[in-house]
Amino acid sequence: MGVLYEADPRTHVALITIDRPEARNAVNGEVATGIEEALDRIEADDDIWVSILTGTPPVFSAGADLKVVGAGKDREMRTRKGGFAGLIRRERTKPLIAAVDGPALAGGTEIILACDLVVASRTATFGLPEVRRALVAGGGGLFRLGRKIPITIAMEWALTGEAYPATRAYELGLVNELCEPGEAVAVARKLAERITVNAPLAVQYSRQVVLTATMLPDSEAWQISNEATRTVGKTNDVKEGVRAFIEKRPPKWTAS
Repeated sequence: MGVLYEADPRTHVALITIDRPEARNAVNGEVATGIEEALDRIEADDDIWVSILTGTPPVFSAGADLKVVGAGKDREMRTRKGGFAGLIRRERTKPLIAAVDGPALAGGTEIILACDLVVASRTATFGLPEVRRALVAGGGGLFRLGRKIPITIAMEWALTGEAYPATRAYELGLVNELCEPGEAVAVARKLAERITVNAPLAVQYSRQVVLTATMLPDSEAWQISNEATRTVGKTNDVKEGVRAFIEKRPPKWTAS
């Protein structure tokens, strides 16, 4: 199938799994289309507030399928809305957590850079080895990496093409949580639970402010922040949050 999808409205979490273990979960047309379709379902489902992206062990993703590239069919690995892997250029509103067990190299690293949070096992490795194949990493990795880790280290990764362990990625701030092998999805679910206790629309708008305003001058950032505050302030969940606080009970969010 290329991609597996399962959603649990009780926990408000969906799991997307790249399922091509025979090809090291490399991205082909089937994978790209599958991820885009999964994200479409998530965005359209008011009961899903957070999603997790992983790969069937023992590899997260080797990136682009070089057999597809060699056949001159690299367009198949891109979708209209998402670009490479149906993800890297995708406009989304809901948080996406990468759960990484094993290597996430080349396009695999670019996939995790397109996610909002990263959980990685100690077997995970990251890197942009494209230069070793006389290629340029064209999936956003060359400009996104330096937004996540120090620019001098991002330059090292881009120019050496070397692979780096999860422990180093964690030290640099690329990875949010480290875990033992085989536990990445479970730990990602726990991280998702820490998010889903909060009002979903407030989470979505907070995510958007962080993404769009962090690198802007304060004058522009304030405009974006104030607009998000006004929009969320009109939601039913704001009223519910106040009532729940007064009544000393857990809130019941409706995402409205």
